[in-house]
Amino acid sequence: MGVAEGSDGVKRRGCSCTKDDFLPEESFKSWGNYGKALSEIPTRLKDRVLTRSQDATELNEIRARSAHEMKKTLTWWDLMWFGIGAVIGAGIFVLTGLQAKEVAGPAVVLSYVVSGVSAMLSVFCYTEFAVEIPVAGGSFAYLRVELGDFMAFIAAGNILLEYVIGGAAVARSWTSYFATLCNHQPGDFRIIATHLKEDYNQLDPIAVVVIAIICILAVFSTKGSSRFNYVASIIHVIVIVFIIIAGLCKADTKNYTDFAPKGVRGVFKASAVLFFAYIGFDAVSTMAEETKNPGRDIPIGLVGSMAITTLAYCLLSITLCLMQNYTQIDKDAPFSVAFQAVGWDWAKYIVAAGALKGMTTVLLVSAVGQARYLTHIARTHMMPPWLAHVNSRTGTPVNATIVMMVATAIVALFTDLGILSNLLSISTLFIFMLVAVGLLVRRYYVSDVTTPKDRNKLIACLILIIGSSIATATYWGLSEDGWIGYVITVPIWFVATVALWAFVPQARAPKLWGVPLVPWLPSASIAINIFLLGSIDKASFERFGIWTAVLMVYYFFFGLHASYDTAKEGVKVIEEGTQYKKVEEGGVTPSVDSTNP
Repeated sequence: MGVAEGSDGVKRRGCSCTKDDFLPEESFKSWGNYGKALSEIPTRLKDRVLTRSQDATELNEIRARSAHEMKKTLTWWDLMWFGIGAVIGAGIFVLTGLQAKEVAGPAVVLSYVVSGVSAMLSVFCYTEFAVEIPVAGGSFAYLRVELGDFMAFIAAGNILLEYVIGGAAVARSWTSYFATLCNHQPGDFRIIATHLKEDYNQLDPIAVVVIAIICILAVFSTKGSSRFNYVASIIHVIVIVFIIIAGLCKADTKNYTDFAPKGVRGVFKASAVLFFAYIGFDAVSTMAEETKNPGRDIPIGLVGSMAITTLAYCLLSITLCLMQNYTQIDKDAPFSVAFQAVGWDWAKYIVAAGALKGMTTVLLVSAVGQARYLTHIARTHMMPPWLAHVNSRTGTPVNATIVMMVATAIVALFTDLGILSNLLSISTLFIFMLVAVGLLVRRYYVSDVTTPKDRNKLIACLILIIGSSIATATYWGLSEDGWIGYVITVPIWFVATVALWAFVPQARAPKLWGVPLVPWLPSASIAINIFLLGSIDKASFERFGIWTAVLMVYYFFFGLHASYDTAKEGVKVIEEGTQYKKVEEGGVTPSVDSTNP
């Protein structure tokens, strides 16, 4: 199927594999055009940095590029169970043991509280955006509207990395628990490739097979995936309740004697990694386009699922550390081995089965969410538009689903869980921080409404909030026992937030549902996310830097020119009396005044 043009003038691409499905833009029509585009990189980059999308653009023009509509079949019940299914998986069943044994000890429960507070603040920010802009792009679409095209691309690359790594980590954990269920050691079903580097030499073919099965289910139907998810999630919740009750029956308070062996630093260091256990709720926000009543269903689904998840995590971590001394906890399958250690061998099968169900639903929701992210990114042509195609029969983004799952399978085959979890936490915390910044911009800045004076005050406050948060995190990472730095950085954050609250008027009120206590909650979200970043190891930041460099190379040679050309072609000036509207505001066509609805 080639390229067709509908009656509304929007080009609609089917599921073919011609050059125009991947690089249809003017800059790639010939080598001469491409050379000219490369010579204009500074001008085009400035345009993309200064250009913001609009709500109506994301909801209408951008969405129309998928040729077919996604089916609106989901309710708050579906979203809540998607949220629970997306979040409760490898994080609690694997990382709890790793962090309790090596980093936080029994104080891992406090690590879950810190991570949970940070995640809930991010949930509030995501919810307001998802209600106001209910599209498949999630945080990518939100940042395009508020922080511009370039920042949205940086976030997009990290979103895709987050999902690929997250899915790979869960798939490898699936293999560990499956081995336990079959009376084997967690690593027995992996193949050792001695010629490969350590941390990349334990091949996991079972993880690849699991990902392939999940891919088929995700492609088939969103509603079908939802039904499977909440049935499996209900069973999973029953298993969690069993683990808590049965585990507490074997509790020994002596195991809590050395509660925080590495002190406060250990608690926060574990929090940064355990944030991995909370990711997944952002996948639920990508389903807003398929939700019947976003204004009601999204807040209930997102906030409700996060509250249930946080409570479950705290109870499970308490149970684990009461059952077994933290020094004896198994890193790969902690709960199964803990029941074995207290003489309840039969219980480890229930735990392993429950963990497998939980990780299966995490993989499923991840597959559904990541495909919708990639679909919306491809709609803007930052990625090839072939990936934006929505199948007319299933109403699902088949191409995007398959591509993302293939990438996930390749990473899952080779890479160790420890490397995956640390790198994943960096990408996630970075994106959540950007969404909180985007929410403050949304509330306090509207083009042609906010005065230049108020805009400058907003910029100054944001710089101080972000700068003081970075300084706090840096001081935490570099200083083992110092406290002088916090006396300087924390008051700066507080004063900047007070100044934003007292001296900058809000330019926009939420239409249906809004984050309470603005600017305090978004500002706190920025501070906590950045602070947790300061607890992540140096090697993970190096890998994050390499990935960001790869993104920049792709952007300067392909994504920049594709999105620039698409924006140029997509500018529609519609006369409304003496007023004009554009699909974007910024530098695309400076001669035309724009309004930001």
